[in-house]
Amino acid sequence: MPEVPYDELRWAIVFGAAVQLGEQLVGPGRVLSGVVIDFPAAPGPIAPDLAVLDPGAGRGPRGRYRAADVEAVLEVAHPGRDHAWTMACAESAVPLYVVVDPAAAVCTVHTAPDAGGVYREAERVPFGNDLFLPLGGRTVVLRTDDFPTPGTDPGVGRGIVDG
Repeated sequence: MPEVPYDELRWAIVFGAAVQLGEQLVGPGRVLSGVVIDFPAAPGPIAPDLAVLDPGAGRGPRGRYRAADVEAVLEVAHPGRDHAWTMACAESAVPLYVVVDPAAAVCTVHTAPDAGGVYREAERVPFGNDLFLPLGGRTVVLRTDDFPTPGTDPGVGRGIVDG
């Protein structure tokens, strides 16, 4: 099987995670994808693959959500981008930063952000294992068994409807 383009893998992971998180965060919290959020520590605008906002989040004067309202960010690993985003999220005190790496078939859950731009704790969880994510005083479970890797078809058996 030929290698699946990065954008298809990314979309399958983001869509699958958004559906799971949305089902568990009915009422409290918001799940957004590709929406620009003001991160004061970032050199420019950031639109995370997936962001979970605090239930009371509101748009700021620029019409954007603020990093202070972000409970979690989930990013699909992309060469050259992850380190800068990790730093911006940590410096902005985002409590939970998850990097999903389809090439390595592993998720890294970063917690305990430091103003110096690092997360003091990180747990690597291989695909196939559930992620237990602390979000606003509750634990949300994110299943990773359907996250695709470059050698798989991201639309088959993953709840994604073929056109």
